[in-house]
Amino acid sequence: MSLPKISTKAALKLKPRKKKRQNTGLAPGSLIFTGQKKLEEAQVMLVEYSIDGEVTEQKAEGKIPDSDGQAMVKWYDVRGLHDVALVEQLGQQFGVHPLALEDILDTQQRPKFEDYENGLFLILKALSYDEETQRVQTEQVAIFAGDGFVLSFQENETDLFPGVRERIHSGRAKIRKRKADYLAYALADNIVDQYYLLLDRIDLILDDLEEEILSKANRDSKGKIHNLRLQTITLRKAIAPLRDAIGAFSRVDSPLMSEGTDVFVRDLYDHVVQVMENIDTVRDMMNGLYDLYLSEISFKMNSIMQVLTIISTIFIPLTFLAGIYGMNFQHMPELSWEYGYYYLWGLMIMISGALIYYFRRRNWL
Repeated sequence: MSLPKISTKAALKLKPRKKKRQNTGLAPGSLIFTGQKKLEEAQVMLVEYSIDGEVTEQKAEGKIPDSDGQAMVKWYDVRGLHDVALVEQLGQQFGVHPLALEDILDTQQRPKFEDYENGLFLILKALSYDEETQRVQTEQVAIFAGDGFVLSFQENETDLFPGVRERIHSGRAKIRKRKADYLAYALADNIVDQYYLLLDRIDLILDDLEEEILSKANRDSKGKIHNLRLQTITLRKAIAPLRDAIGAFSRVDSPLMSEGTDVFVRDLYDHVVQVMENIDTVRDMMNGLYDLYLSEISFKMNSIMQVLTIISTIFIPLTFLAGIYGMNFQHMPELSWEYGYYYLWGLMIMISGALIYYFRRRNWL
């Protein structure tokens, strides 16, 4: 699959600009939305399930759906963080700490884990690759798991958890037999699984870029390498703090953590560590690609200089002969030869042929 051409200037334009924070100087716990409004109206989806009962889903826009109170786990899936009133209402209803609400609305928050008295709070980044802009897109996801409920917050309308939703509807899945802490783990695990798909896509791009550099290295190749380097930085900034967050999640001592869930969280920690190792591998491959690009450019330049040098070497004796017989002396014996012109041409051709033969014998051509 061929990559779109991205020049060096275009790659520089793809670098995301740093956003100015809007909540500086405010009191802790102040609810200020710092991101971009990505949908017209916030949406809330309530999923309720138990071990033997039926799974129910109800959707409402801009309000909190009512629950019948009979389900073992209630999952409130909130899409759209711009509605500060809705987030605050959910926080008051479920006793979410004001600092956690502040972090939910701050889309520039780094991945973290907090153990509150009435809930486990996790922030992580959902990552995807935009084929059109050749950029890694980030979306903040916040998960708050309490006693019998889970609140998940995301920026976009797109469903990030179709696999988890499908497992809930399947009566054979483990998720129906466990409590809210396992659902929180399942949501985080679903996000981390998407990292592998993203890294696979980047690996394919690196392979295509390597073939392009070996066949025809040019300025566009340098721009693509620079763009991938920026995307790798984005990946590392999004995933590196998550390693510590999941590590804290796996070691948390809370009554909200059911017996046996910690094993799955430790497995998730291993996945995050593996993803970080893959990112380091991608970074090393990118540095290798840049070195390959410089080597190919240098080799191409040396080849050009070699050809020009050989051409110059061939024409040096020819220029010498042409210079001698181009002088304006009256008494030059060769000027009176009847076939002198043809002799000179023959000599020039013999010299050129001899030099070319010599260069080939030395593998210079």
